[in-house]
This record gives sequence, structure tokens and C-alpha cells, in this order.
Amino acid sequence: MGLDILSYAYAATVAAGGILGYVKAGSIPSLGAGLLFGSVLGYGAFQTSQNPNNYQLIYGTSAVLGGLMGYRFYNSGKFMPAGLVAALSIAMVVRFTARQFGLVDMKQASEQE
Repeated sequence: MGLDILSYAYAATVAAGGILGYVKAGSIPSLGAGLLFGSVLGYGAFQTSQNPNNYQLIYGTSAVLGGLMGYRFYNSGKFMPAGLVAALSIAMVVRFTARQFGLVDMKQASEQE
């Protein structure tokens, strides 16, 4: 049982994005959403670190965040920040989908991460 470093990095990126949105634009909704989603993702990363098969929370949160930010990216056409967060979220969904369908050997994946 090693640390799920990719999931922790993703959670930290989402939380830092919310903080950056507040600092640069004074956006309280960005701060709240970034910290809320970052915290939930951080807890999900903790769960997957304890048990690699316990990825439902981070999987669902990544899917929701990917959908929301993908919609914002589609409407605005601006890559930063919506496109980046959507791309990272989709990558995490693909990662955990591969786990779900057994395309990734969990023992080997936990040794590499």
C-alpha cells in the first residue's frame, strides 16, 4: 500500500487553483469550490492509498468536476483554468476506469506510483 501520488497531486492542483482564482480575481466561489473539491479529492486519494480498490469517491468527484469544468471550457473557449481542470479530471476518470475494468494490474500500479 503506497501513496497514490498522482491523486494527491491532482487534489492539490484543484485546491491551489481555487486559491489562485481568489488571489487573482477575488473570486470567492472559486475559492470555495477549489477548496471543497480539493478536500474531497484529497480524502479520496487517502482512501485509494489505503486500499487501491476503494476509488469510488475520487472517481465520482473527478467525473463531476470534469463535467462541470468541461462545460465551462466549452462555453468560454478559454483553456485556463477550465480546460486544464477538465483535462486533468478526464485523465483521472480514464485512469480509474482502467482500474475498474482490470486493464491495469493493481499490484504493479501501486509499486510504480
